[in-house]
Formats: sequence, structure tokens, C-alpha cells
Amino acid sequence: MFGYVLPSAARLTEEDKSRFGGVYCGLCRTLGARYGQAARMILNYDFTFLAVLFWPQEEGNPLHGGCMVHPIAGRDYFPENNALALAADESVILAWWQIQDALADPGKGKMKYRAASGALKGAFCRARERRPAFDGTVRRQLEELRRLEEAKCASLDEPADAFARLLSAAAEAAAEPVKRRVLEQLLYHLGRWIYLVDAADDLAKDFASGNYNPLLCHFSLEKGELTEAARESLTVTLDHSIRLMAAAFELWDFGVWSSIIRATVYEGLFLVGRAVLEGTFQSRDAVFRLAGRNKEQL
Repeated sequence: MFGYVLPSAARLTEEDKSRFGGVYCGLCRTLGARYGQAARMILNYDFTFLAVLFWPQEEGNPLHGGCMVHPIAGRDYFPENNALALAADESVILAWWQIQDALADPGKGKMKYRAASGALKGAFCRARERRPAFDGTVRRQLEELRRLEEAKCASLDEPADAFARLLSAAAEAAAEPVKRRVLEQLLYHLGRWIYLVDAADDLAKDFASGNYNPLLCHFSLEKGELTEAARESLTVTLDHSIRLMAAAFELWDFGVWSSIIRATVYEGLFLVGRAVLEGTFQSRDAVFRLAGRNKEQL
């Protein structure tokens, strides 16, 4: 999974931070309720953002309760609704197919993926029954990505497009036709951005292991780092995707969630992209700073 889609804490009010934390904790609880405790290990901030995009314009009423991580103080959380159910189902499906993709890669070090596959198998079967169309799209697009990887595709657009189409398929769950079209565009360009940011984040590791990375091929890199010219070119590409996301966002009223989405699209993604390119990005630290918590509160 990824974890790059974060709102800028500086742009959020305390109320917004509490809302975002409530969705995050609500997704954790929804994963556990629908798929068992093992599924909570795939809790993902990108899919927290997906739940925000699908949330009704009204906030709803959060609850408060303890959990395994915070048994005494507890946390505010939103109870399961359609948005959280969608995010939980689709995160299980994507995690499952990413694990299968990792198992198909040559090389050693598969023990953790085999264990994860066994732990998620039952959850995946239930999620596939609930979201068969999304499951089919994820499988097809990851197969396309596998084909491009095996061909050592030097294009950035082709593999980024394959992943973007995967993520944009989530928009089919939107009931309103206009919102569906807005989310298709927003999620498509978000997917493209995630794919390229992840490639930049994995660049040194992929160079050392010999794994496919579109940035290595496209820029003909001789080291596991971007040249200055390559960094500038990639920055332009990433920023263009964000601007297209922003254009789509402005076409729909997301109600009380607008400020969180705006803080993500207009600043959070830029900050994350810059941190990844500078080699300073730490997703867990970023999230707990956002939520007003520190790592000792895990």
C-alpha cells in the first residue's frame, strides 16, 4: 500500500483534524468489523481520503471508544457507513492483488507476502463478492502493469495510466452522475500521481535490486537517484496531475469535507511529492503530526 495522500496540517482547523482522525479510526473499525482483526493491518491513509471523497455532505455523529491501540483514552470515530464500507472493501481488494503481484516477482523474501496472503484470503473472497466490478478492474490493470514491467517500458504515461484507471474505477460507486464524473477525473489523476510518487520513493531500492522502475528506464539513470534535470521534469509532471485534480474538485460541493480535500489537493500532495523527491518523506510521522499525536501514542 502507499500512504502518500495526506492533507496539509497547516491548512486544517482543529475541527478538521478531528474529522479526519474520526474517518481514519472509523475505517480501522470498519475493516475489523467486516473482515476481522488481520484486515486492520492494511489500514491506509489513501483509502481514508477515498472515504472522505464519498462521504455525504453532512458530517454525521462521531462516537467515542477504546481500541487495542488506545484502550484507556480511546478515540473519536465515525461508525460504519457507505463511504467507510466502500473504502474498506476496496482497500482489501487492492491489498490482496498487490500481495499476489509481489509473490509473482522473482527473487527471495516472500515469507511475509505468503503470510499476508493467507491472512487476507477470506477477507478478499468476501470483498470480491461485494465489489466484483472493482475486483475485475484491479486484476486487469495490475496484469497490464505486469506486462509493461516485463517489457521494461520506458514510458511514464503507460504504466501511470494503467494504475490511474484502476483507482478511477472506484468512482463507479457514486450514485450521482455528476459526482461520478468528477470523481473519475479526480481519482484518475490522483492514481497517476500516486504511481509516479511511489516510483520515485522506491527508486534507490529498485536500482539496487534490479527491479523495474519506470523512472530508471525513462530517464536512463545510471544511479539510484534522479538527476537534476530528471527531478525537474518529474516535478512538472506531478504538479500537472495535481492541477487537474484541483480542477475536478472545484466542480462539486463536498460540504463539510471540502476543507480537508482542499488541504490535500492544494498543499498536502505538493508537500508529500517534494519530500519524496528530497528523500525526507516519512508517512507515519506525517500522519501523527497531522492528527496532533506523536509516535509514542501508538
